[in-house]
Amino acid sequence: MPAKPAFTSAGQDSVREGRDGAPGERRRYAPRMAPAERREQLVDAALEVILEQGYGGVSIEAIARRAGVTRPVVYDHFPNLGTLLHTLVKREERISLEQLEQIVPADLGDRDPIEVLADGVRRFLEAVASRPATWRIILLPLEGTPEVVREHVETNRARTQERIANIVRWALQRQELPDDLDVELTARAIRVLSEDAGRTLLTDPKSYPPERYERFVRQVLALLLPLSS
Repeated sequence: MPAKPAFTSAGQDSVREGRDGAPGERRRYAPRMAPAERREQLVDAALEVILEQGYGGVSIEAIARRAGVTRPVVYDHFPNLGTLLHTLVKREERISLEQLEQIVPADLGDRDPIEVLADGVRRFLEAVASRPATWRIILLPLEGTPEVVREHVETNRARTQERIANIVRWALQRQELPDDLDVELTARAIRVLSEDAGRTLLTDPKSYPPERYERFVRQVLALLLPLSS
């Protein structure tokens, strides 16, 4: 992804604002923080504003208000709104990819395919539950989501589906699945189920806990696998 921020529409009014705030405004001093800590605080504030108000509600002023600082404090760490939002997208992408990397081990060894797939779905949903803010902007895109965010989501979706396809191929090599099984469609079906499970977990966690989906995957695979014998 180009390093140049691609956000140009959200909060332009605030990007053009002066660094010193409104005339006569008395500057409030925020508690001192290390630069890295302050940047994380501001990115967290931006994420909270997006989740509550959508991308259309994001501005330097809104982020500063949420973080309890003045606009100049934001500008001390980010030259404009686009750079701040670019940093947010990269951070959330990194977090989600790190979580996905932990779901299925690189070496599957002699594990049971049912166990691998069912456990993978449960662990994915546990990851969603552990970081709902991150997964909301991925699984429940808001109106006005910038194109660059959508592109990142689609790229990572394709990457995840290929990882799932590799698991399906591994199961076929172990002769645990029907020889003529369509690998691409199987991987797609698992990804779509997992994403829908993530959405329902975010919107109704009591009705759709990870354990419920894990049981469902085990039941479906138990019906499918005997066909390969």
